[in-house]
Amino acid sequence: MTSVPDPAVRPSVRPSDRLVHRLWCSLRYYVAILPLTIWHAGLAVGGGLLRVKWRRGGIYDQTQTNWARRLLKAAGTQVTLVGYDQVPRDQPVVYVSNHQSWFDILALAATIPGTLRFVAKKEMASIPLLGPAMKAAGHIYIDRQNRAQALEAYEEVAGFIRQGLNTVVFPEGTRSRTGRLLPFKKGPIVLAIAAQVPLVPIYCAGTFDILPKGHVVLRPHPVTIRFGRPIPTAGLTYEDRGALLEQTRTAVERLRAESEDAWRDV
Repeated sequence: MTSVPDPAVRPSVRPSDRLVHRLWCSLRYYVAILPLTIWHAGLAVGGGLLRVKWRRGGIYDQTQTNWARRLLKAAGTQVTLVGYDQVPRDQPVVYVSNHQSWFDILALAATIPGTLRFVAKKEMASIPLLGPAMKAAGHIYIDRQNRAQALEAYEEVAGFIRQGLNTVVFPEGTRSRTGRLLPFKKGPIVLAIAAQVPLVPIYCAGTFDILPKGHVVLRPHPVTIRFGRPIPTAGLTYEDRGALLEQTRTAVERLRAESEDAWRDV
């Protein structure tokens, strides 16, 4: 049985909060990020240029996972999965996650088994090396300001999901600056309805403490990814998006309440 922390108690200061350790891990992370990104992004872009087809466990899956794992190791961050046994193995799913830090992406990419692709805002496409590599690997960019284009992109992604790709969406739309959950947008929820696959709520705990938005120095900290019970979408239509959003939000809030981040809501 997993113990649930007292939400009124803020986690105690760990040895990893010591300044020297923080500076050392930060240095190691920032020294590693450029060469690791050049190498792994280069492999993905090269595969795209050579028209290497996607296959489970192929070059695109390997480069993404290895890149994320090595960056986490450089940053002194360990990740634990809780409740993953609830995730269906016989069909693709849409993971709906909170978003507190860049380390949410690294933790998810490094540890969730199987093929995983992210739905990202179009601004990420302009990031040197990383943007083209993500596109080559099959990640999808969404222009959230253009509703018609966004819905068209969601339909495209839904087709990929039905072919066997697991997808991660961040319904908050951006990283939280406070560590609290932001309002959920309906667009990412529509994706699960369009694909007619289960929606799996997840909560990444501990990532905000590592690197809050706008900060530079890391605070090495363990991360726990909690998985909720899958929410079926078979038979749901576009008109059901509001109810599904509320159900999903409630599930993510419940996972948060069971995590070490619960004290922020007191």
